[in-house]
Amino acid sequence: MTGRWIEFTGIFAVAAILCLFLTPSLGRLAVRYRLFDWPDSHKGHHQPTPHLGGLAIVVSFSLAIFFAALTNPPVSGRDELFFVMAAAVVLAALGLLDDLMSLPVWPRIALELCAGLLLWHLDIGVRLSGIDSIDLVLTLLWVIGITNAFNLLDNMDGLSAGIGAICCGSIFVVAVSTGQFLVAGMAVGLAGCSLGFLAENFHPARIFMGDAGALYLGFLVAYLGIKLKVPGEGVDTFLVPVLICSVALFDTALVVVSRLVANRSPFRGGQDHLSHRLVRIGIPIPVAVGLTYLATAVTGVVALVVSRVDPLSSWILGSLAFATMAVAGGLLLRVPVYSDK
Repeated sequence: MTGRWIEFTGIFAVAAILCLFLTPSLGRLAVRYRLFDWPDSHKGHHQPTPHLGGLAIVVSFSLAIFFAALTNPPVSGRDELFFVMAAAVVLAALGLLDDLMSLPVWPRIALELCAGLLLWHLDIGVRLSGIDSIDLVLTLLWVIGITNAFNLLDNMDGLSAGIGAICCGSIFVVAVSTGQFLVAGMAVGLAGCSLGFLAENFHPARIFMGDAGALYLGFLVAYLGIKLKVPGEGVDTFLVPVLICSVALFDTALVVVSRLVANRSPFRGGQDHLSHRLVRIGIPIPVAVGLTYLATAVTGVVALVVSRVDPLSSWILGSLAFATMAVAGGLLLRVPVYSDK
């Protein structure tokens, strides 16, 4: 086991250090070619900010996994790893194109759908009902939902990267405790990239990850969530990744419900996320982001406990967590966020 911890430490260190050094270099490149995320009425920043940071996450994680595979080749799953990484890079490429050209939402959804179908073809899917057609739909909803949740979370300095690091940290702990070392290795590498990027992205951010980084990070978290297995069957096992990603999903649900109630398109950007609502009630930006980190860490701890207790206890804990979120959502929906209301 000592060798495993050395390997995990190496993957984390390589990913974090690479991203730490690549991010400012890409920031300077973006400034040179004026590749900025420009301020807009639906965005929270007020100064043009470089948005090539996602490429640092893509390159750092890809290299960290490549070196890990060279030094300790996996006994099985190499083809799966190749196709998953390729799908993540393709999503990042589309995200980069979206950062540069502001594409409509449908090409992104279509490519996420294809990525979900690829996972299903590789026999990586959500297995809850035992009926292939239903489980396929659940797999696609999970991949699209988590990928877009992390994209939507990229609405305030340090938010998506920090929550990504915490979610991956939780996946790592659960995976190690259940002997899933390949999942643990990928999770700790992705956490390292996110933390390395966070050094330049925390408030006040000097660079954004953009859609390129958010789609890449979100898809890989969705993949790791499916791969993470705990003792039990069906819904009992999938409760753990849902809890780990619950704050990201909560933010997405809050935004969708809020916009539908206000008769707005769910695909229209706006300052109506969880973080924005916390700021609206007088909480400073770094504190609002920190509180969101704390909530994500708490749900990660709950997920770890759920992975180690009996099914009845796990459902009681899960129900309490979701009930708390429902109450919080009801209160946050009362915060005024639309100027025309």
